[in-house]
Parts: sequence; structure tokens; C-alpha cells
Amino acid sequence: MHIGLGLPIADPSTLPEWAVRAEAAGFATLGLLDRLVYDNPEPLVTLAVLAGRTTRIRLQTEVLIAPLREPALLAKQVATLDRMSGGRFVLGLGVGGRDDDHEASATDIRSRGRRMDEQLRLMRRLWAGDRFSDSCGPIGPSPTTPAGPELLFGGFQPAAIDRVGRWGGGFLAAAAPSWAGGLFDLARESWSNHGRYGSPRIVAQLNVVLGPQPVVDQARTAVLDYYEFSGRADYMAGGILTTAAQIGSAIRQFEDLGADEVMLYCYGTDPDQVDRLADAVL
Repeated sequence: MHIGLGLPIADPSTLPEWAVRAEAAGFATLGLLDRLVYDNPEPLVTLAVLAGRTTRIRLQTEVLIAPLREPALLAKQVATLDRMSGGRFVLGLGVGGRDDDHEASATDIRSRGRRMDEQLRLMRRLWAGDRFSDSCGPIGPSPTTPAGPELLFGGFQPAAIDRVGRWGGGFLAAAAPSWAGGLFDLARESWSNHGRYGSPRIVAQLNVVLGPQPVVDQARTAVLDYYEFSGRADYMAGGILTTAAQIGSAIRQFEDLGADEVMLYCYGTDPDQVDRLADAVL
């Protein structure tokens, strides 16, 4: 069981320190979320900076909203980050669900699933070195492996989770242990149905913060703000884990369900959170 660290978004200037501390503490992965119409750092740019400050730890989007982006440029950005990080980049993908993100990117929210599948087809071809078209050549650089970086897919609906098997990726589950097991089963079923060898990598996610009450209150406020659009903000804020015992128990539950990694998504802003969480779970 690997333990990763989901990075906060409130102050991008602190994230290199978070990354250096996380690698030194023994976390396996750094994760970063994606939104367009929000006060968060762009994840590919940010993870590129963090790749230059680290040598071992994986760098993972959780999840990049692919339909907001033009696919040829995205393929080039991803391959560049993959190569420059020495193959440490993991591309977590999702379709998103916010109207404002799609308005700002001039994309149609109603076709976002179909658009992401089309993007994946093109990106896989480009990563393999194919020409963009008969009249347009290949788009480099080549990624570390011809199929491109490892893929993770987030989502809750069967059609979204079925991309795990269709595209040969793992599953990122932003769900509590109490109901994540059914989602894990769908991902494994997709993997089997599409004739994949072995089993998909399953990555779970927990929202966490450790510290005195003012730190916890600040983190809950951040969760409420981030999830305000969803209609489930109170539920999400109420589910944040705030003690080492709670976090440890949830990790064990995910381990029993067969998760390969648990990402501790931290809503605290102080880099000391890295050491607190490492002391609690590593």
C-alpha cells in the first residue's frame, strides 16, 4: 500500500516546499486537482515546477479535466512533462461537470465524455509517433513509453469507470471507504471485460488535515468553498478526517478493499502538514 499526498491550492508559492518535504518524508506521489474558473494553479505547469525540485516522487493530476483542452497541445505538454520528470508523471483524467469551466474554455459540456474519448485516441496516436494527419506531421517529444504515461480515470458513473478497461488505465476513486468498494468492482470488471492482463491500479482519496481547531476550521472552510457548486459542500466538509486515528482507520479500510494507493488530499495550508501526516501514517 502506497501513500500519496494531495497538494493544497491556496498558495502556489509554497508548493515546492511541500514537494521537497513530501519526498523526504517518503510519500509515494504528489497529486494536484484541476479547475479552470477557480483560484487554483494550473496543474501541468505546477507539476513541471515540482518535477524540477524532486527526483523520486510521482507527479499526478487528480484529475485533469481533459475536455477543456485542445488535444494536440495537451499531448505535447503531457509528453514533455513525462520526459522531463524521468517517467514519473501519472495522467489522471476526468470530464468535469461545471458549466462555467466549459463556458470559459468554449467547449460543450454536453459532449464532454465523447470529446475526451476522441482526445485519448489522438493523444495515443501522437505519443506513438504517428502523424497528426496526412498533411501534418508528428508532434513530439516522444514520451518515456510509446503508449504515453500511466493513465488514471476518475468518475462515478459506469460509463466513466469503463474507460479504465477501454483505455488500459487505473481508477481514481474520490469516495469514502463505505461506498468505494462498488466502484472498485466496476473498475475491475471493466478491466476484465476489455481483456486486460492483470488488474487495474486502484487509487483512493481522503480529505485530511491535522492540527489545532483553527487549522481544522480553516480547512473545512476551504472544502466548503471548493465544493460549493456541487450542492454537497456540507457533506464533503463534514467528511474531512482530522485525527491520525481517523486517517489510519480509513487507510486500513481501503487496504482491505484492495486499493493500491491512498492519496491524502490536504486542505491545510502550512507545509508542516507534510510532517504531521507523515508522522501519522508512514
